[in-house]
Amino acid sequence: MTFSDLNLNRFLLDALDEMGFSIPTPIQEKAFSVIMSSRDVVGIAQTGTGKTFAYLLPILRQLTFSTQKYPRILIVVPTRELVVQVINDLESLTPYINVRFAGVYGGTNLNKQKQLVYEGQDILVATPGRLLDLALDGILKLKQIQKLVIDEVDEMMNLGFRPQLITLLDLLPKNRQSILFSATLTKEVDGLLDQFFKSPIKIEIASSGSPLDTIEQQAYPVPNFYTKVNFLVHLLKDKKTFTKVLIFVKNKKQANTLFEELEVLLPGETNVIHSNKTQNYRLRSVKNFEMGFYKVLIATDIIARGLDLTDVSHVINFNIPEEPENYMHRIGRTGRAEQKGTAISFFTEEEADYLGEIELLMNTEIDVYDLPESIEISTNMIAEELPKIEPESTGKKKTVTEPSGAAFHEKKEKNKRVNLGGSYRREIAKKYKKPKTRGQKRK
Repeated sequence: MTFSDLNLNRFLLDALDEMGFSIPTPIQEKAFSVIMSSRDVVGIAQTGTGKTFAYLLPILRQLTFSTQKYPRILIVVPTRELVVQVINDLESLTPYINVRFAGVYGGTNLNKQKQLVYEGQDILVATPGRLLDLALDGILKLKQIQKLVIDEVDEMMNLGFRPQLITLLDLLPKNRQSILFSATLTKEVDGLLDQFFKSPIKIEIASSGSPLDTIEQQAYPVPNFYTKVNFLVHLLKDKKTFTKVLIFVKNKKQANTLFEELEVLLPGETNVIHSNKTQNYRLRSVKNFEMGFYKVLIATDIIARGLDLTDVSHVINFNIPEEPENYMHRIGRTGRAEQKGTAISFFTEEEADYLGEIELLMNTEIDVYDLPESIEISTNMIAEELPKIEPESTGKKKTVTEPSGAAFHEKKEKNKRVNLGGSYRREIAKKYKKPKTRGQKRK
C-alpha cells in the first residue's frame, strides 16, 4: 500500500511527496481508517514507527476550514521537545492547507502563549501543566474540542502528570473522539481507558513492550561509573562503527559529570542536554547533533521522548533505568525507519535486577558479554557509589508510632514492586555475573 491508496486529499499527498514519503508504516496504515471513523482509538506501537503521522494524517484529512476562535483539536504530549516535534510535523504536512496551529509548554513566557491562544487556533499542541494554566485562567476555552490526542501517555504517568490528565479529561466535552498513542500499555493507562474512553478500538502493531526487530541489544557488566567511562571511550574511539551515538544517564548530575570526562578524553565530540538547560540550548544542541556537529549526545530520560532524531547508530544506556518502559523508549531512538541500530547497556551489580525486569517486559533475553580484558577497572568512585556509613547508635530505642496526618500516603502503583522471590534473584545473579562470552563482537 502507498499513501495514494489511503483516502488522502491532494494537498496532503503533495506534502508527503515533497518529504519523500510514499509508503505508510504499519501503524499509519492501520490507524487511518479507524481514526477517520471517529471511534475512540488506542494505538500501541514502538517508538520510531511513525506514530505522530499516524494520528496527524487522518485528523488533517477531516479538518475543515473554520474561522472560529477556539481550538477543535487538542494534542497533549509529555515534554516541550515533543511539542516542538509535533509542530514541526504539522508545518511539514500543511504547506498547502489553511490551518492554524500553535504549541504551548512550560518554561517560557506565559503571556506570549496566552496571546497565541487568544489569536485563535484550529489545533493546539501542549504539555499538561501549561494547558491547565491556560484553561483555568479562562484564556483557553475547551468547549469546542472535537478530537483529543494523548501521545506518549505512559511517560506522562511516569512523570507524575496523572492528576493533570484527570482534571483535563473532566473539563473536556463528553462528546469528543479520544485518541491515545503509546509504545507500552501499563496498568495506569488501562485505568485511564476504563474511566474516560468509550469502547476504544485497539490497534497493536506489536505487543506492548516488544522491541523493534531492527535493534540489536547487548549488555555488559561494569562495576562502577569510572570503569563505565573507560569502556565508553574505548567504544567511541571506533569512529567508523559508532557514527552517531545517544547516551542515556539516570540524572542531571551524572550527565554533567560524564560530559566533563568526555570533553577531556574526546574533546569537541560531545554535547549534553537535560531539564536544567534552557529550552533554546536544548533545541540548539539537538539540531547540532542531528546535523553532525557532535557525534555524541548525552541525555536524561525526562527529555528522551521529545528527541526526533535520524540515523542514530547506537543508543548506550550508561545506567539501566528503573522503569523497564523507559528502556523501550530509550532504545527506540535507534533502528528507526527500517534501519539497523544497536543498543548497548552498562550495568552494575545493583542494576542487574532492572535488566531482569526489562527482559520480563520484552519477553526477550538480552545478550550479555564480558568486558574486554584491555579495559582498565577503576577504583575511583562517585559519591553515589561510596559505601554509606551508618550513624553511631546512641543506645536509646526509637519509639515507633503509627503514621498519621497528611504526610502518610500509599505508594503510587508504579512504585509498588513485586517481590519475585529468592530463586528469581539467584537466576539473575547467575546470568549477569557469568557472561556467556568474553569480549567477542557480534556480527
